[in-house]
Amino acid sequence: MLSYSDYVRYVEPCFKGTLVQADLDNREHFKLLVEGLHVKGEGKVKKAMKESFRVLNQAATLGVGSLCNQAIMLITDGAMEDFQQVFADFNWPDRRVRVFTYLIGRELTFAENVKWIACNNKGYYTHISTLADVQENVMEYLHVLSRPMVINHDHDIIWTEAYMDTVLFSSQAQSLLLMTSVAMPVFSKKEETLSHGILLGVVGTDVPLRELMRLAPRYKLGVHGYAFLNTNNGYIMSHPDLRPLYKEGKKLKPKPNYNSVDLSEVEWEDTEQILRTSMVKGETGTLSLDVRATVEKGRRVIFLKNDYFYTAIKETPFSLGMVLTRGHGEFIFLGNVSVEEGLHDLATYGVSIANEWTYCETDIDPHHRKYTQLQAVIRYLMGKEPELECDEDLLRQTLFDAVVTAPMEAYWTAIMLNVSGIDEGVETAFLGTRSGLMRLIRFVGPEKRVGKKFLSAADKENIFTLDHFPLWYRRAAEYPAGKFLYYLPKEDTRGEMIVIATSAVTVTVDKKVAIAGAIGVQMTLEMLENRVWSIATQPNDTDCSGVEGLCPLSCSMNEINCYVTDSNGFVIVSKDRSDVGRFFGEVDGSVMAQLLRMGMFKRVSLYDYQAMCKVGTHSASSARPLLSPFYGILGVLKWFLSNFMLFLLDFNFCGLWHSDQFVDAGTFHATNKKKSGDILQPCDTEYPSFVYEPSIKETNSVIKCGRCQKVFVIQQIPDSNLLMVVVQADCDCSRQYGPITMNPKEVKYILHTPASASHSL
Repeated sequence: MLSYSDYVRYVEPCFKGTLVQADLDNREHFKLLVEGLHVKGEGKVKKAMKESFRVLNQAATLGVGSLCNQAIMLITDGAMEDFQQVFADFNWPDRRVRVFTYLIGRELTFAENVKWIACNNKGYYTHISTLADVQENVMEYLHVLSRPMVINHDHDIIWTEAYMDTVLFSSQAQSLLLMTSVAMPVFSKKEETLSHGILLGVVGTDVPLRELMRLAPRYKLGVHGYAFLNTNNGYIMSHPDLRPLYKEGKKLKPKPNYNSVDLSEVEWEDTEQILRTSMVKGETGTLSLDVRATVEKGRRVIFLKNDYFYTAIKETPFSLGMVLTRGHGEFIFLGNVSVEEGLHDLATYGVSIANEWTYCETDIDPHHRKYTQLQAVIRYLMGKEPELECDEDLLRQTLFDAVVTAPMEAYWTAIMLNVSGIDEGVETAFLGTRSGLMRLIRFVGPEKRVGKKFLSAADKENIFTLDHFPLWYRRAAEYPAGKFLYYLPKEDTRGEMIVIATSAVTVTVDKKVAIAGAIGVQMTLEMLENRVWSIATQPNDTDCSGVEGLCPLSCSMNEINCYVTDSNGFVIVSKDRSDVGRFFGEVDGSVMAQLLRMGMFKRVSLYDYQAMCKVGTHSASSARPLLSPFYGILGVLKWFLSNFMLFLLDFNFCGLWHSDQFVDAGTFHATNKKKSGDILQPCDTEYPSFVYEPSIKETNSVIKCGRCQKVFVIQQIPDSNLLMVVVQADCDCSRQYGPITMNPKEVKYILHTPASASHSL
């Protein structure tokens, strides 16, 4: 967009000499800039036209843009000087660039000149004298541009970018929220009007993007794999990291730029934009990237090696991308079990399959829409609905998983019936497999259960969905098999809290290792706390000879603070319940700062290009002799959680996959609450995540804080992702060390202020 008077200036200097996408963000940006323009001087059409032709010619030479139509739109209140020569030099005789002119105002003195420009350059002249003329006449150029298509019978099929259906949004049909439309023009075929190229209208239909993504079966992509769609403009159509909504108070609202999120904003590790460039060009290829992925709504980082496979979708402006993570998704299991045996174990209590996955297609026949996926699978296998279209590979894998995991039901039942077999506070045991099959047993009734929401239909984060595997499955996959990983769900921030312990189950065949599933338990936080505090106490008959300071030592003493954190630094157990769930750096910034300096934790920078922001704006030394009382209490914890889950580890769950029914491993290549008065707007943010360095099993230090010294020790709890931290409580370091938070910081960009001018082009 150019403004011109005696000279020509770009309304947005950042876009000088280039064509930009007419997306929502750019259109809104230009609207604001145009409102700031001021009438000044006399408009020189010749200079503006020369610059416009220069930009278009350069774009044509470089192959930039759609290369379908090139047009200039002149908005003016008159044209006085001699401007014919510029068209002769740049556009005649081919008239490759159409020129559409809009004469603004009631004055008709220069109407003939403005009309001449349009008519001699294959354009269209429009006179706009009132506001009513705008809506009626401004779109006339469409009929001119479509006329060659009518005459040549080019019925081009058009796919729109993603948009949000307001009717579905208001009806809370979130699963069908994002849509695309496919449309094509309808022309008059009457012989007498064929040469006129009359456009009658457009016919089209709406397609939920969620339905398109069902074409990439999740079970084939593996635990971290996913598929995504983007347009030839680089905008995301569908991606598991696309977040089109934000929360304003208690209401969900669409973000202003929800349908113009660029691929580079979700796949931001592609710093050289190799993936984006290739997909925009519609190429087919592969790419490998080391990525920092996040789970649990960005709180935790995991490091993955991803293989990207991409190709263009014929007769659409879209490209499809599929991602497989190294170590996940490469191998699938093939097993042989009878349908009768599989049905018997699939139809038992406590067994479910992923209802958002497509085991059987239930949307084609209206009669089948009443069935859940599990009901459809059972009826199909029993021969009651033979006309159902089902994924035979997925069904075979599901039946196989149902059979090999069936002994868990008897094992869990035996534990529940044995009075001494289960610790009080363990509420749920569960397992999941790659086929989307889940087994669970509730050891506590719903009236007494603390984790009422966990693994319910509303608990989308912890069940198999179209977008992702359960959180506990994804986290277990990145932790050594056979060792339990503990975490506190983010949602549990009020009232009674729960803790999840999960472990991956792997199968190895001919040195090929694959994850068969994950197993875990859900327990109350109170149970874990009681176990920690009972163990973290030295007995009264402890030998305290040669020990300086307090002895025997207990976490119940006021002189020390004891914490159990996970490998991302989140507090799981603390004497102060208000600390639970918080990042340890917020609780004690001095100790966390020292751990970062010592390398026991490291800071990882992450970026969010879909954020919403408010408008506005030591020295330490090793002191092991002083720490002996702390090590005394840590010593008794070394066996703690390694023995804690024996009721699960005693059962040889992994052995189930090594039965005679196992065939072989086939290789599959998928060639912040808003306060009243706050205004939120889209922004980019940077925020940290923290990870524990597992090579450092324990460390200690003394932090000098003015007149006192703070002593602390930290030690990894064996066979877990947990750390025990014991800190001297009577030395306040808050003046010298502020809290270390995970709060995001807005990334600021430099914007240029446009100059004023009188006319726009």
